[in-house]
Amino acid sequence: MSNPSRAPRQDIHSEITNKLIAAIEADPGKPSMPWRRSSAPLFSPNNAFTGKAYNGINIVSLWIAAEVQGFSTPVWATYRQWSQLGAQVRKGEKSSLVVFYKEYEAEPKPDVADDDGKRRVARASYVFNASQVDGYELPDAPAPLGPIERLDAVDRFITATGARIEHGGDRAFYRPSTDHSQMPDENLFSGTDTMTRTEGYYATIVHELTHWTAAPKRLGRQLGKRFGDAAYAAEELIAEIASAFLCSELGITQDIRTDHAQYLAQWLKLMKDDNRAIFTAAAKASEAVAYLKRSQLTA
Repeated sequence: MSNPSRAPRQDIHSEITNKLIAAIEADPGKPSMPWRRSSAPLFSPNNAFTGKAYNGINIVSLWIAAEVQGFSTPVWATYRQWSQLGAQVRKGEKSSLVVFYKEYEAEPKPDVADDDGKRRVARASYVFNASQVDGYELPDAPAPLGPIERLDAVDRFITATGARIEHGGDRAFYRPSTDHSQMPDENLFSGTDTMTRTEGYYATIVHELTHWTAAPKRLGRQLGKRFGDAAYAAEELIAEIASAFLCSELGITQDIRTDHAQYLAQWLKLMKDDNRAIFTAAAKASEAVAYLKRSQLTA
């Protein structure tokens, strides 16, 4: 017989989701990668010619372009700018869209007190990644930091999923065409201000394992393929929430890391027209975690 005086135990996934929402609403700041990349963090694309960082929606646009096309450096420039740098965009390479604003003067509106007559109009510009050009010397690869501390129980969990995981390069992604997850070399993991090297490594690998569950022969979630695709943004939400769930359940981290909230905040901005997005993503994340845990029973 149940004890009516005992309060029901809150579902751990709901608790973690609520903590993530609270962290996002507290303005956690920009995310950072827990491993070293060839030149700069993926979240800080910059222009090769001017040296200036892109901002606003262009950060997200170029971030996705780099992910989808497999670019390992966040250095970009227009065709003309690359030419001025002595580099040549390779024939057949496709550009990525960025937006800039031109300012012009107009007659102030008499009924608007603070109208100074300045107007801004959006203009499209097309840029190419450094990986798409010849004649530009990429920065040297970062020095290895040595192997991470292994978590035996988590390694057993990962192995039991049966997922194909390869290591190499400085990118993390799941590739549907080959049904495998790619991880950066573990020697590159450096951690962040709030996440150790070990935590960063395992948080990344369970994120990619969540993408692995999306395959048609598994849970059959739809994966987006282009910028502006709501399915792409939703899948990233799902993967990062599932990562937070698994980090807690597997003992990878002791508490909710701001890193998770920082990453999620980027995608929630893209889905701001859906105030239930994180709750829907959390439900899908729970399904993914359950699928990964079921694999332990058949291993």
